[in-house]
Amino acid sequence: MEVPVYNLSGEVVENIKMSDDVFSVPFNQAVVHQVVVRQLANARQGTASTKTRGEVSGGGAKLFRQKHTGFARAGTRSSPLRRGGGVVFGPHPRDFSQAIPKKMRRLAIRCVLSAKAEDGELKILKELKLDEPKTKEMVAILQALGILSSALIVTSEVEENVVKSARNLPGIKILPARLLNVVDLLSYKVLLMTVVAVRTAEELWGKRMQEGESSAPLSGVASPADN
Repeated sequence: MEVPVYNLSGEVVENIKMSDDVFSVPFNQAVVHQVVVRQLANARQGTASTKTRGEVSGGGAKLFRQKHTGFARAGTRSSPLRRGGGVVFGPHPRDFSQAIPKKMRRLAIRCVLSAKAEDGELKILKELKLDEPKTKEMVAILQALGILSSALIVTSEVEENVVKSARNLPGIKILPARLLNVVDLLSYKVLLMTVVAVRTAEELWGKRMQEGESSAPLSGVASPADN
């Protein structure tokens, strides 16, 4: 696939070829959906907790005598019917995380990247570097590229000035290429990548990377591409 490359003024300066293994993959809705569900589930803390009637403080002694009071026959103040009592079927700490094969996670990223390229929602920049953080300059760049909606800007590495220039803009997020994920790709209308970020994505999720996995030495550190 061949796509145009823009400069910061919105002018086409060259065309580059992108790997079909990453940017021309048929969309697999079932895999993408499963990966999205997994990522959202893993983001849940699962720390909500309530106490049952056996865990709240107090109780034990009968509140008042059984008869001749005009009240219901209450036995303990820890009853769920009373203020400060236990909670019936309330939440308790649990682990929501889900496991999913590495190949499915990578396929989902390739599917979404390919969909962005096919729908014309992918724009490639020659480079994106700012001498100093200026939100006004970032707004001018986005307007020159015709980006009027939400956008995910992907750079090869963390560019501090770019991050500071865009962090106050609504609907704009900056992300290094190694931290690309399906939820962020689907949450923003336009995907803006630098040329180096495109090459990084091809190295992480292309076929050459997958073929080299079997011969690569094992290590205890997980690759960013596994997220």
